[in-house]
Amino acid sequence: MNLTQAIKNEAYRLGFSLAGITTPEQPPHTSVYESWLRLGRQASMEYLSGERALAARRDPRLLLPECKSILALAVRYPDPKSVPPELAKSAGRVAAYAWGADYHLVLPDRLRALVAFIEARAGAPVPNRWYTDTGPLLERELAQRAGLGWIGKNTCLINPQEGSYFLLAEILLGIELDPDRPFPADRCGTCTRCIDACPTQCILPDRTLDAGRCISYLTIENKAENPPDLRGQTGNWVFGCDVCQTVCPWNKFAGARYDPAFAPRSGVPNPDLSVEIGLTPEEFNKKFRDSSVLRAKGRGYRRNVAVALGNAGRPEAIPALEQAAHDPEPLVREHAGWALGKLKRS
Repeated sequence: MNLTQAIKNEAYRLGFSLAGITTPEQPPHTSVYESWLRLGRQASMEYLSGERALAARRDPRLLLPECKSILALAVRYPDPKSVPPELAKSAGRVAAYAWGADYHLVLPDRLRALVAFIEARAGAPVPNRWYTDTGPLLERELAQRAGLGWIGKNTCLINPQEGSYFLLAEILLGIELDPDRPFPADRCGTCTRCIDACPTQCILPDRTLDAGRCISYLTIENKAENPPDLRGQTGNWVFGCDVCQTVCPWNKFAGARYDPAFAPRSGVPNPDLSVEIGLTPEEFNKKFRDSSVLRAKGRGYRRNVAVALGNAGRPEAIPALEQAAHDPEPLVREHAGWALGKLKRS
């Protein structure tokens, strides 16, 4: 068995679902990304447009000058449909990738273990750098070029056998490995289910997103007020969104297999909004310890819960929202007031 195949086999043993090799050449669609930035589609995520970050996305060797190969990896998280939404309108929804442990905490140990395996097989230290949504790389582009799948109209990486419920990671390596052939085809065809289903119509024709309209951005990355004209369209999502993936026909092949580290924790997939709106900072940090949901921070999470309660249209939520209207955080008070106004008008 050659080194390339041995590395892939070890990646599978460590829990990765897909593994492929590509080169550090410039990704083919860098110009699309740069055009997206020029149009301001990144919303408040200005860290994406720094010149150093842009340069590294054009040439990964700026991150590791010795880089000769890039190992692209993917790990499965649960199918969002495996835990159906609660019928009660008082339940919120959390994106499936965040049901279990934070991948930023889970995957680094596996990446370090894989590097140790590579160095042991190579018989010498190997220059390396690894990332999992933590560095200036066009991850989906690299994964497509490593043969893992194609980039769908919803901007997600889609594998024809495994669907799109993946978290991605990469290891830049200072050794020559056998590159895989890029995934050869776009299999979205004429389907527009993801575009049609998006509640805020954030999916653009060139396979990019208007981040400022995306529910995932609004409930996670945005730290300020959410635009009033979009609040009524975010439904009961309190962290992230799975809509564009759950409607994708290719995810009928996803199956039930996923990495156990991302198994749903009690009360996370469909949290009780009437309880969540009153979480103290200490209770929030305890409930979501080691969870990706911490990225929203307590005030952002309660903001999202207030909006979800307003969208639920249940008068029973009025007392909880009236209490939230006195929250120590102005951000929460403003959105609770919006939700109260919506409920009282209905």
